[in-house]
Amino acid sequence: MAGASEEEPEEAPGRSRGWDLLMLAGICLLALLLVNAFVARPYSVPSGSMEEGLRPGDRIVANQLAYAFGDHPERGDVVVFDGTGSFIREPEEPPGAMDELRSLGRDLGIVPAGNTVYVKRVIGVGGDRVTCKGPGLPITVNGVPLDESSYLTPGDAPSAVAFDVLVPSGELWVMGDHRSASRDSRDHLGQPGGGFVPEDKVVGRADWVVYPFSRWTSLDRPAAFAAIAGTGGHGEQR
Repeated sequence: MAGASEEEPEEAPGRSRGWDLLMLAGICLLALLLVNAFVARPYSVPSGSMEEGLRPGDRIVANQLAYAFGDHPERGDVVVFDGTGSFIREPEEPPGAMDELRSLGRDLGIVPAGNTVYVKRVIGVGGDRVTCKGPGLPITVNGVPLDESSYLTPGDAPSAVAFDVLVPSGELWVMGDHRSASRDSRDHLGQPGGGFVPEDKVVGRADWVVYPFSRWTSLDRPAAFAAIAGTGGHGEQR
């Protein structure tokens, strides 16, 4: 009929709702990836090296913003770090395209962390002198004996081997809480890097155990480390 206008056919209601749900799912997925990449990332504890506080299979959350704005790891922090170059040798071959994709996937939290990621406790920071004179004797930091009774696995000695190290600036001396079952900085003495972990290899601070739900708890810095404050090292000059 002359003068009549043709209207566009209305979109089916089901199709509109489906598109909205798809968009919402995409936005949620993107938000989750961004949180994993830049804010907080979940990890599964692979071994018993941090018992009793962390047990194999515990899911922890690493706070990636803890050291993002000029802050540094502190003595007593439980940190998640990439051990490549300190606990594990750098690969001899340059990374290929698949290696880069896997690395990106790990950064986004959609690929498992793999066997290069460790969870340990910071005992010394840059400038600290960390020593132990042998089995049955305490670890000292800048000459102050460290009371580790609140987190060390019952029955474990602070260290079965003697050592005396000066932590380089920008690096960390780390140890597991289950000393008799932990391969940590002590095991790499005499190797390139001396067992020290560069701060820029730290992914984040382990702040929470989130699974199993029965073990949900925060991972606070032990009060014993307050006794070392002001004893030297770069920790007090930052």
